Amino acid sequence: MVLQYVWLFVILAGAMITSVAAKKLTVAAALTGGILGLSIYAGAGFTGIALIAVFFMLGTLATSWKKKYKEDAGLSEIDSSRRNAGQVMANAGVAAICGVFGHFFKEYVFIFRLMMSASLSSAMADTLSSELGNVYGKRFYNILTLQKDMRGLNGVVSLEGTVIGIVGSAVIALVYAVGFGFAPNTFLTIIIAGTIGNLCDSVLGASLERKQYLNNDAVNFLNTAIAALVAFSLYFLF
Repeated sequence: MVLQYVWLFVILAGAMITSVAAKKLTVAAALTGGILGLSIYAGAGFTGIALIAVFFMLGTLATSWKKKYKEDAGLSEIDSSRRNAGQVMANAGVAAICGVFGHFFKEYVFIFRLMMSASLSSAMADTLSSELGNVYGKRFYNILTLQKDMRGLNGVVSLEGTVIGIVGSAVIALVYAVGFGFAPNTFLTIIIAGTIGNLCDSVLGASLERKQYLNNDAVNFLNTAIAALVAFSLYFLF
């Protein structure tokens, strides 16, 4: 048991220090990530740490991918790959909440782990579809009107970006399966919930965020919460 916590400390401390040194996180964001990591571990163990690590690594790679091209096209701000505490909380806050509930209500830990994974599935889908969809998308549409719209605006989607997002959700589902065992229903639930959460992110972006009723962090938090609730619902349907 003690060795477990030693490894946890080494992993989290190493990730925090490396992220700050590599200018991927601010100091406040790294500290926030460490606290969220502890909460996720409380409910899902090292598989939970693997889930958040895979999301962070692939999300960081996607954000950095063709960064100069995105900056020149006005699709990314300079130094946008360095995340702040609010962004970390928006992406992983729901997962951490699920981890805490899973720790204290162990009889329902399976459901909370499923919801945790769904929330990260949505965060992964949103990040990859946005960052890579803007690079590889061919035609862009407003998700509400289905009319052609400007690439990079809130609520604008592409077929390519949507497919990339589904692949991102599948990666999270695969990590869950490796850690907790493969079950077709659970695997599909994580992908479906992540995809619905990602689409809801676009709907919120095209409506409330464009009207400045919500900022991007709020939209990201809500899409992960929606995905968690969808997973909760699908658990009883399947």
